[in-house]
Amino acid sequence: MATELYDLTVPVFTRALKALSGLLDKAVEHAGETGADALLSNRLAEDMHPLVKQVQIACDGPKLCVARLSGVEAPVNEDTETTIPELKARIAATLDWIGSVPREAIDGQEGRDVVLKFPGGEWPFKGQAYVIGFALPNFFFHVTTAYDLLRQAGVPLGKRDFLGAAG
Repeated sequence: MATELYDLTVPVFTRALKALSGLLDKAVEHAGETGADALLSNRLAEDMHPLVKQVQIACDGPKLCVARLSGVEAPVNEDTETTIPELKARIAATLDWIGSVPREAIDGQEGRDVVLKFPGGEWPFKGQAYVIGFALPNFFFHVTTAYDLLRQAGVPLGKRDFLGAAG
């Protein structure tokens, strides 16, 4: 049976991005009058990106993965968000965009060449290896880091929140 890359990407990204949006909602509830936007500059370590950048990258990963597999040009974001409502809007726009790319553009791209370019060189993949070995782990690294930053700040979150199963 052939791997259906659509099923490994769009639904997985969709569920986790919706959960990430819910995490931000809980941050707003928890912060109350003090304002949750102050959390956006929090970092786990000095050499790690702050919460705002973790959410931006968590949106970029699915967008770029779907674009690289499908050949459809992804929208460009300027990374100018400074509030939780702006980050939630970015998540919503990412969900809308990845949901607009048809399954047929992604399925069957297991052998597609995907080359990631970094300042120090390139990292070549075939489509399926890119999804499994880079796109999904990188995406979940940033979603998990955002979750951890919110937990560290005292937002009452649990595993069900991370999984998008909280009621």
